[in-house]
Amino acid sequence: MNQSDKVIKWGIIGLGKIANKFAQDLLTVENCELVAVASRYQERSDAFAATYGAQKAYDSYELLAEDPNVDAVYIATPHSYHKEHSILCLTHQKAVLCEKPFAMNSKEVMEMIATAKANDTLLMEALWTYFLPHYQHVLKMLKENTYGKLLKMNADFGFHRDFDNESRLFRKSLGGGSLLDIGIYPIFSALTTLGAPKSIDASATFFENGADSSCSMVFHYEDGVEAHLKSTLLEATPTVAEFHCEKGLIKINGQFHAPSTVTLIPNEGETETLDFNYNTIGYNFETIHFNELIRQRKKESDLMTYEFSKQLIGTLDKVASIIGLEY
Repeated sequence: MNQSDKVIKWGIIGLGKIANKFAQDLLTVENCELVAVASRYQERSDAFAATYGAQKAYDSYELLAEDPNVDAVYIATPHSYHKEHSILCLTHQKAVLCEKPFAMNSKEVMEMIATAKANDTLLMEALWTYFLPHYQHVLKMLKENTYGKLLKMNADFGFHRDFDNESRLFRKSLGGGSLLDIGIYPIFSALTTLGAPKSIDASATFFENGADSSCSMVFHYEDGVEAHLKSTLLEATPTVAEFHCEKGLIKINGQFHAPSTVTLIPNEGETETLDFNYNTIGYNFETIHFNELIRQRKKESDLMTYEFSKQLIGTLDKVASIIGLEY
């Protein structure tokens, strides 16, 4: 078999909402299959395996990591378990695609990367937005200065949920709160377009258990360029990303982090909206990229690099420190 046709055999650890989305899109990707899933509960594993056609359903993450039939593992457990479960799989030489945020802090991310290197095994943060065609198109336009220099950008991500201390979304011990869960997306949009800021201003509101309910940030760059960013679990927001350039505005319509359209508003000329004709949830694009890395025997992504993941978690750490958030 040609290496480019190699069928990549996947396992999934943690079978919640996002794992269902990932598995659904995995079924649309050529030359890969879901062969094993693992949950702490056998009934959940059995049901998930039946839904998506996995051959094995485990009630132990260790058993999945030891399965010789698994090439790659998608880690979809709560944030606070990302390090532990990634390291478990890496030490069994399984390529690991770990859901964002990579881990709880920079120290954990450094341990994960060190383990990947020590085991000569592929590891990548699963920040799906980076791989979506509409986002890549906007990055290309900005890189090519289609509308001139980028002067200011703003991005928000917000939705309302009633506080529930039992929910992962609100439990600080699991990395709950707006910053790590959804604030990562506006921060990601600033880092991928403007790079690391010179300085950061940030403020937040908090739930009764200490998890942040909202976070507002301003990233400051050279020449007065700013990124205004917001995440909130208190209200629905447009969830758009806007890039204000010298000769026009590039707007990723809501929700900007997911499959979306892009509206181009030049200072002179006609407004145009680009449709990227998505027909999946959007998780297939990161999977396709990761499969190719495995086939090419690469140990690190050339797009979602370790350096970028370190910059991203370092920025999250810095914002958390400014607002007084400790996990």
